Amino acid sequence: MADTKPSITRTIFGLMLVTYGDLALFHASGSAFTHAVGVYTRLWGFAAARFVALALLIHLSMGQLTPVLLRTIATLSLLPAVYETGTKLLYDEGTDCALSSDWWCWLMGTGATVAAALFWETTIPDTDEEASEKKTKQKSRVLFVRVLRLFRPDLLLLLGGLVFLSMAGLCEMFIPFYTGRVIDILSGHYQQNEFLTAVLSMGVFSLGGSVFAGGRGGLLLCAVSSFTCRIQHKLFETLTKQEISFFDTIKTGEITSRLSKDTKSMGMTVCLNMNVLLRTLVKTVGMISLMMSLSWKLTFLVLMETPVAGVIQNVYDTYYQRLSLAVQDAMAHANDAANEVVSNIQEVRSFNAEKHEAERYEQRLNTIHTLKTQRDTVRAIYLLVRRLTGLGMQVLMLYYGRLFIQRGQMTTGNLVSFILYQSDLGDNIRTLTYMFGDMLNSVGAAGKVFEYLDRKPEVSTGGTLAPKQLRGHIQFNQVNFAYPSSPDKPVLKDFSLELKPGQMTAFVGTSGEGKSTCASLLQRFYEPQSGEILLNNEPLKSYEHHYLHEKIVVVSQEPVLFTGSVKDNISYGLKGCTDQEIQEAARKANAHDFILKLEKGYDTEVGEGGGQLAKSERQRIAIARALVREPQVLILDEITSSLDDNSEKKVQQALAQCPNQTLIVIAHRLKTIEKADQIVVIGNGGVRERGTHQELMDMRGHYYTLREKLATNGLSP
Repeated sequence: MADTKPSITRTIFGLMLVTYGDLALFHASGSAFTHAVGVYTRLWGFAAARFVALALLIHLSMGQLTPVLLRTIATLSLLPAVYETGTKLLYDEGTDCALSSDWWCWLMGTGATVAAALFWETTIPDTDEEASEKKTKQKSRVLFVRVLRLFRPDLLLLLGGLVFLSMAGLCEMFIPFYTGRVIDILSGHYQQNEFLTAVLSMGVFSLGGSVFAGGRGGLLLCAVSSFTCRIQHKLFETLTKQEISFFDTIKTGEITSRLSKDTKSMGMTVCLNMNVLLRTLVKTVGMISLMMSLSWKLTFLVLMETPVAGVIQNVYDTYYQRLSLAVQDAMAHANDAANEVVSNIQEVRSFNAEKHEAERYEQRLNTIHTLKTQRDTVRAIYLLVRRLTGLGMQVLMLYYGRLFIQRGQMTTGNLVSFILYQSDLGDNIRTLTYMFGDMLNSVGAAGKVFEYLDRKPEVSTGGTLAPKQLRGHIQFNQVNFAYPSSPDKPVLKDFSLELKPGQMTAFVGTSGEGKSTCASLLQRFYEPQSGEILLNNEPLKSYEHHYLHEKIVVVSQEPVLFTGSVKDNISYGLKGCTDQEIQEAARKANAHDFILKLEKGYDTEVGEGGGQLAKSERQRIAIARALVREPQVLILDEITSSLDDNSEKKVQQALAQCPNQTLIVIAHRLKTIEKADQIVVIGNGGVRERGTHQELMDMRGHYYTLREKLATNGLSP
């Protein structure tokens, strides 16, 4: 592809042509724009013609009009018109330099334009990074609109708050007006009726402003509370529907931070910022109207601060938004580190790693501190520049106000009212620019929340199959699988296996060979990369999500109990489960007797994670939780490792009473699976051996070697 950039020679030639062309146009301006038209028409007409002419010259000579050149010629064309217009409005006289043929006027305007362009491009370059920031800001505006749409159920509260907000702004707006009125009455011919009317009006507007402001704040806070509850529920519901691999890669601390902090920030910051923004906007429009009635010339001068404030705000938003997002991420990482230690405090204590974890947490906190320091420094500089700008504008306003009083163009009371309005107006303009940027910054938290809300689970739950009769016939057909966190390490390779209904199948093998992976795939925690798993000759993904997890139940070696009573844990996830069914399942799991000995029986609280119970008791409750569902496929992951011989025998007898149930046992203690209908030795991602206990012993293969190794190490096989 040919290079579209103009050559250096062509660029130099183009700049020379534009310079001579502009000088000639400036010199001929007197004859082109005659005095027959108004002075302002001449000024701005010449500015428009100059811009068009320069744009055409650059396009013809250089072939393209870059953003830098476009900004430069716009400044060059508008600067004289703005200067002359301001001079004529403030002093009723001008220099006519904008339309003069004097080369000195042209040189001054061009020099000022080049200086301004160099300053702008040096301090705020239009780099790739800057372009990225603009895209981010545009994305922030989209996120902000999405947040506003989520407030739709609270529309009445928001409308009520808007009405109160408008009324409060109007009341506050008239207070400076009547203050100046009182000063004029006292400094001139005193009339008691006018004085009392002005004072009474000030009191009424002050009281009304306070009442309406209170109503506005109450309604908006109610809207924020309703929004926060709703978005937290929606986010939590979305998170629980994600596939298991999502939680393998996302830290717990980050998820809890999004749920608790970011959702609240979405409602509080956006809604309250909207409150301040709209209130300020109403007051600003009203103030400008009243200021124009007092002195439109001073109003024009004061409004010149607006573009300066906008440039300052734009630079501030760029850096502050970036640092705010970094602080949010750092806080999520710190929360994750703290949650990890608290959740695994026993392991931390057993390895004497308290100091190490404290230092690691301190590093996370130091990172947050550094980022917050940078963010606060940027904010401090911004506030300093903003205050200096406001102070400079006040000095100019007082200087010209004195001139207008001397000329009789306004009274002292009008100037006092104008000063009060100017003080508020300057703050309001700065607040408008700041709050708009702050709203865009605040939706950085919303962006993180929307990432989760918009995320679609990679494991589909759209199946509809839910037959009344189900046989536990399972087939693994050429299954290949690797965990998403380690895609280059396949766990199962062309894995094929058939599990017949009503039989007990045991998976054995060394750790990490894929036994528990088969159980996870049966529960559809993950999807295989290729191949398929059939249940009753139908793919697992064809079954309705809730139906599948009622028919396939797993009991893990380290069962998890939830905060609540024993009865709540056994009936977890079931609706309409009777006490009789709960107790019957507990008897089958040999848990009924020890439950009755607890302080409140089945209503006893198990504590966080079942911490109030022994491990063997937690395992029996987990077994009861599985049996109460009467599953067609039951997966037991070494559940008898913490049971005594009597409890293990009773559990096995209870399982034997379900002849149509397909039982899968993942065993490490091989004595528990000698009576299995088939034993499957898994290794190297596939099935190494398969048969009954006696058949595998006669083969003297992997199963035989594994049992001999356990016996040699002094362990009971």
